[in-house]
Amino acid sequence: MSKCTLCGAEFHCAMQEGSPEPCWCTALPQAVPVPLPQEAAGCWCPACLRAQLEAALTQRPR
Repeated sequence: MSKCTLCGAEFHCAMQEGSPEPCWCTALPQAVPVPLPQEAAGCWCPACLRAQLEAALTQRPR
């Protein structure tokens, strides 16, 4: 089990768990840059990542 670095929720991350299958997050749009190591890096749960993606997509200039 992984722990979300934003909210603390537990969830499955295929990459951290060593699964040969791709993680659920790879199916989402790549709209949020990956944090640098000195930032609050780590996996986010599905709810937090989707919320961050929604916020990023609605803030993009058209």
